[in-house]
Amino acid sequence: MTILRFQHIMSNEIAKRAFISRPPEPPASVLLNDPFKSIFIGNTKIFRVPFTWSFLNITNPHIAVVGITGAGKSYFVKTFILRANYIWGTNAVIIDWAGEYKAWVNQSGGTVVSLGKGSYINIMDLSGMKPLDRVKQIINSLDILTDIGTYPEQKRLTEEAIEQAYVNAGFTLSERAPEGKDAPTLKDAISLLSEKLQEGTYEYPAELENAIYRLRQFAREGEDYFARKSTLELSKLVESGLVDIDLSALSDDTFRALAALFILQTLKELMRAEVWSESKGLKTFVVLDEAWKVASDEKSDAVTIVREGRKYRFGLIVASQNPTDINEAIFSNVGTNFMLRIKFEKFMNYLQGSLNFSDFIRSEIGKFGVGQVAVVMAFQTALRFPETFLLEKVKGEEPLYVYTIDLADMLTQSEISSGIIQREYQFEKDELKNVLIDCNLSNEDITSIFTTFDQQDRNFKMNDFINSLRSHGARVGDIISFLKNLGIPDQLITRIMGAQNG
Repeated sequence: MTILRFQHIMSNEIAKRAFISRPPEPPASVLLNDPFKSIFIGNTKIFRVPFTWSFLNITNPHIAVVGITGAGKSYFVKTFILRANYIWGTNAVIIDWAGEYKAWVNQSGGTVVSLGKGSYINIMDLSGMKPLDRVKQIINSLDILTDIGTYPEQKRLTEEAIEQAYVNAGFTLSERAPEGKDAPTLKDAISLLSEKLQEGTYEYPAELENAIYRLRQFAREGEDYFARKSTLELSKLVESGLVDIDLSALSDDTFRALAALFILQTLKELMRAEVWSESKGLKTFVVLDEAWKVASDEKSDAVTIVREGRKYRFGLIVASQNPTDINEAIFSNVGTNFMLRIKFEKFMNYLQGSLNFSDFIRSEIGKFGVGQVAVVMAFQTALRFPETFLLEKVKGEEPLYVYTIDLADMLTQSEISSGIIQREYQFEKDELKNVLIDCNLSNEDITSIFTTFDQQDRNFKMNDFINSLRSHGARVGDIISFLKNLGIPDQLITRIMGAQNG
């Protein structure tokens, strides 16, 4: 027998009660765009609606991809730029900090330029620019990468020497460079400074010596990657399909950053030289992956591309495991954010504070497996539905093979029961391969480890995995760095490494 009970409730009380909650997904009419003019990413987690990305209904075509090592960042980026090429014929220039994309670009029929391995860039090349503009760019790069900004006299001397090198080579500083005319190099500017020092008439010789020393670090024999005649035509980069600029062979992060800054500067100039086109597609994506020194500085031309790229049909894709490495001017202005698995609380706090998503989305991100992603889109007009939603998994051209390292053999029963410490760590194949490369293993050793993985249904116990790394010659320091990057507590790392010595 059912009993009905009537209550007298004021209307203002009813208004406080949420009888129906809007699901945290945009409607299908927004998610599912014309498949011939958009990129398929995957299905939404709640209603399994196919999500196809288009830049036409969002503020700009720029993208940020964040997630920890092994979350599937490179898998996502490869899927995205390959499909952009299918749909719009979009070119992609990848500034590849760690050489992560070069094998894939080769397999995809693209072009790989390996700086430090026979390829050179003369950072004084003009690509049709006015010499005065290039001088400003070179000084700006030195400002970002060195302490020259704190020494005004050295900065002035360096700027004057570079300008004079152009004049001596027959260029007019305020006029665009003619095609086919060879630009001077940093070595020419260094020679001018050295001559001034040898004359002995300059009243501050220490300033001259320091200016020479600062430039010479980029022009020493064997490390003169940027002070010799260029072996590639940068002006053709934006029209060459899929291009990987591999920086992994350069000797340190300063050299990599100088190369990346110069390439961005040149791409920005090429972008600005674009004329208006009736085409509604995207001409070029510039991809920055883990290029923290370049993506974090306000003076970097990555910021300029974000601010101006849409009108020239240029897009920027910046990917990082640390969202705080991405300059706020970039991060707050990209049209789409893709968030894969995030584990560090400080990064999660930064993302939630910047993008303003709900605690529900935050808790879901913390539980993500490989390839699962939360999407935040900035639509052109205010709409009455959530701009943040979850995807079941990124669906690429090839299957997303997941390799799992199980930590249970290193945990106590109470740690397993509490759930505080993550039990399993999953990796997309290429990202696990990069982990092994970072451990300085040879191709033969890496192949051997993957063979063992595959024989065990792509599962390894942590103890067995560490044993395998050490048996193949991985250094203890590299293994500890890998474990720290996973976010494993120091006390547990000590226990893991102690098990190898027991």
